Amino acid sequence: MPLFYIFLFFAGSIGGFFSGLLGIGGGIIMFPLLFYIPPLLGFEAIGVKNITGLTMVQGFFASLSAILFYNKENLVNKSLALTLGLSLFLSSLIGSIISKGVSDKYLLFIFAILSFVASILMFMPRSYLKDDLTEDKIAFHKPAAIITGIITGFLLGMVGQGGAFILIPILLYGLRIPLRVALGSALAIGLFSATAGLIGKVATGQVPFYMTLALLLGAMPSARLGSMVSRKTKSQSLRWILAFVVSATAIKVWYDIF
Repeated sequence: MPLFYIFLFFAGSIGGFFSGLLGIGGGIIMFPLLFYIPPLLGFEAIGVKNITGLTMVQGFFASLSAILFYNKENLVNKSLALTLGLSLFLSSLIGSIISKGVSDKYLLFIFAILSFVASILMFMPRSYLKDDLTEDKIAFHKPAAIITGIITGFLLGMVGQGGAFILIPILLYGLRIPLRVALGSALAIGLFSATAGLIGKVATGQVPFYMTLALLLGAMPSARLGSMVSRKTKSQSLRWILAFVVSATAIKVWYDIF
């Protein structure tokens, strides 16, 4: 059993690093790690509902750690974060509570759809000319942001995700936000949905405490490190890394469903 918690610590470290590097809560990394790897290492499989609870907690605290760095670098647009985040909050809370009565198969199917949509968006061609702009130089369409938040928030609450892996492509291609501001703002937006989802998961008993603690011990310091590496990495490279991560996860999940 101690070896299992060591595995969780390193899994949290990996998820936390990518949270900071790519502006994601880490769920897109953590979900496959926790779903596929334990049985391969000889550990008992973790139930999907517990995984969604674990990823929600990990995503919340890793995002909180990374966002402090992005905010200092002037890469978090507070108006965007509040507009999209508040619309996410309630729908995500509802989704997380309803998920208690949904079968693991359907939760996995929803996660697969979100991953597929995100991967398709990330491979669409786009300009990199404005990717290094700071948050004070951008504008966005508020009604579109609100509608996006309501729809995606419900689905993200269902599958226990803060949702940056789908929010970042939406910010880039739907709302036309420069990449670095999209990464920083997505972390802030994800905190709203992660907070709502976390409340729902805890209230319905889907968060195993000791497993969560092991994840967080690895995730929080590595998220800070990932943020510093991200600032020194070219925006083109960050875009392709994110595209690869999301696509690989989507392919694996769809393969297992069928």
